[in-house]
Amino acid sequence: MLRQLAAPPALLGERLLDSGTITSRQLAEALQMHRATGVPVGQALVNLGFTSDVEVMQTVASQRGVPFLDLRSEPPDPRVAHLLPRDVVARLRVLPVREDVRDGTVLLACTEIPSAAQLAELERSMGRTPEPVIVAPSALDQTLHEVYRDHDLDYSGNDLASRQPENSAKRVLSRAQQAFFAILVVSIGAGLLLQPVYTGTLLAVGVTLFYVFCSAYKLYLTSLAFARKREVQVPHEEIAALDDRELPVYTVLVPLYRETEVLPVLVDAITRLDYPKPKLDVRILLEEDDVETRAAVLASDLPGYFTPVVVPKGTPKGKPRACNYGLIHARGEYVVIYDAEDLPDRDQLKKALLAFKKGDDRLACVQAKLNYFNRDQNILTRWFTSEYSMWFDLLLPGLGASGAPIPLGGTSNHFRIDQLRKLGAWDPYNVTEDADLGIRLHKAGSKTVVVDSTTYEEANSETFNWILQRSRWIKGYIQTYLVHMRNPVQLWRSIGPRAFISFQFMVGGTVASLLLNPIFWGLTALWFATRAHYIQEIFPTPILYLGTLALFFGNFAFVYLTVAGCLQRRHYHLVFFALLTPIYWALMSIAAWKGFVQLFYAPSYWEKTRHGLYRGKVSVE
Repeated sequence: MLRQLAAPPALLGERLLDSGTITSRQLAEALQMHRATGVPVGQALVNLGFTSDVEVMQTVASQRGVPFLDLRSEPPDPRVAHLLPRDVVARLRVLPVREDVRDGTVLLACTEIPSAAQLAELERSMGRTPEPVIVAPSALDQTLHEVYRDHDLDYSGNDLASRQPENSAKRVLSRAQQAFFAILVVSIGAGLLLQPVYTGTLLAVGVTLFYVFCSAYKLYLTSLAFARKREVQVPHEEIAALDDRELPVYTVLVPLYRETEVLPVLVDAITRLDYPKPKLDVRILLEEDDVETRAAVLASDLPGYFTPVVVPKGTPKGKPRACNYGLIHARGEYVVIYDAEDLPDRDQLKKALLAFKKGDDRLACVQAKLNYFNRDQNILTRWFTSEYSMWFDLLLPGLGASGAPIPLGGTSNHFRIDQLRKLGAWDPYNVTEDADLGIRLHKAGSKTVVVDSTTYEEANSETFNWILQRSRWIKGYIQTYLVHMRNPVQLWRSIGPRAFISFQFMVGGTVASLLLNPIFWGLTALWFATRAHYIQEIFPTPILYLGTLALFFGNFAFVYLTVAGCLQRRHYHLVFFALLTPIYWALMSIAAWKGFVQLFYAPSYWEKTRHGLYRGKVSVE
C-alpha cells in the first residue's frame, strides 16, 4: 500500500498543491477519501487518478529528507538485490539495490521507512548496514517481478511438491498405490477367468451397497441443510456497522486467459463491490503467451487499484500456478479468487470478513455459494444450475454442519492470506486445485465455512465445451482422491472416521459412480436385449432385488437432491428440468471417462473452458 511516511496528510497535499501537481478540488476529494476510508492521502490521490505514485513519493522523500530513487532508470545491482531472502523482501516490501564499497552500506529501496527493529533485522540478515531510499510502489513491484522472476516462477510451480510431496499431484500414484492397483486388477481378472459368476456377483454386491450408502449419505447432508440454515448468516445491520477506516486491505486474484470478451464484465463486477476501493488490491493474472489478452488489458483504462501481473511461461500451465504467482505479490491480509466472468454479491467481501470474525483462529476459508446468471439459456444451463443449487445450497452447508472436509468451489474462496501461504497454497499439478485445497485445509486442522452470499457465473451452454470443463473437474477429483489416499491409515487418524467416510463418498464416490454408471446401464440394456443367462447368474434373485432397490433409491436420491436444490434457491421453474437429470448423468459419465483416460497420458493438462458465450441480458435475481 502507498503510504505517506507519517507526514500529516494536509501537509503532503499542500506541497503537491504548491508545486502545481494537483488542484485544490482534487486535494479536497483526496482528503475526503482519506477521512472516509483511512487510506493515506497520497494513495487516495493516486487511486483517484489525480497524480502518479512517483510524484507522491518524490514529495514524501523531500518531506522526510530521504533520497528518492527512480528504479526504472536506475535498476538494482543483480548481485546486491539477492542479499535478502525472498520472504523477507515480500514481508517488508524492501529491496537492496546498491552497495557502497567505501563503507559497506547498502541502499535499501522501500516505500516506507522500516522501523528500528526491522532495520536491525535487515542488518543481521544482510551483514551490512541498510540505508533506506524512497521508491514508487509501482516501480518496486515491477523491479521485484524482474529480479525474482525465476525464483517466483519455480516457487509458484514447485513449492508444494518440494515441501509437501505427499500432498502434491506431481506424481499421480505412489509406488504402494501402483502395487495395490496392479494386485487388484490381476485379482479381479483372475477371478473373472476362474470363477466368473462368483466374482461378478461379489462385484455387483459391493457396487450396489456402495451406491446405496453414498446416496443415503447425501440425503443425510441435505436433511441437515434443510433443517435450518447452515451457512454463516451476516445480517445487513452488521455490514452497515462496519467502519471503512478499519477495514483491511483485500487482495482479489483474477486469472485471465484468452478471455478478452469478458474483460468489461470483470472490471464492472469488481468496481461495483461495496468495499473501499483504495483498500482493494486487484491482481489481474495474465499468462505471458496470451498476447491478445495482455494487449487488451494494457489498452484498457483500468482503475488504479487494478494491477496486471504477467505470469512467466512455465509448467505446469494453468490457473493454480497463476494464482500461486499472484499470491507472492499480494498485499492484502485476506485474499479471494474470482473467475473473469464472475458477478459476486456487492457486499460479499464484507460478509466474508464478518464470517471470519464470527469464527475462531482455525477458520482459514470462507466459501461463498455459486450459481448462474444464464440459467435459462438452454436445457444444459438449466441442468447445470440445478446441480449447482444442490451442491452449494445443500451439500456443502451440510458438510460444514457435519464437520466433514469441504471440497471448495473454483471461485469465491476467501482466505486468511498468512494461513494460505503456510499451507502451500494451490497445487499446480492438480487440475481441480480448489477441491484439493479444501481437503488439505481440513487435514491441517483448519476449518471452512459457507457464507450466505452468492457469486453468479456463466453456465456452460455448449455441450462439447461443457464436457471439456467437466472432464477436467473429474480428473482433478481423481487426483485429489489418489493423493490423499496414499496412506489411508494416516488419513483416518488425522481427520477422524467421520470425515474419512465423508471423503470416500463425496470425492471417491462421486467419481466412482460416474465411471460405473455406463457399465451397469450397458448390462441392463444387454439383459433386456438378449436375456443372456450369465447376467442372470451374476444377479441371482436376492442380488437382483437389492440392485433394483439401489436403482430406484439412487435415482430417487439424485433427482430429489436436484429438485431440493432448485426449491432451496427458489428456482421453481427449474423443477421440471431437474426431473430430467438422468439424461444429464449420461453427459457426466462421458466427461468422467474422458477425464479418467486423460489421467494416464496428460494428468496435469488444463482443459481450457470458453467463456463469454452468453449474449443475453444478465440477471442475478
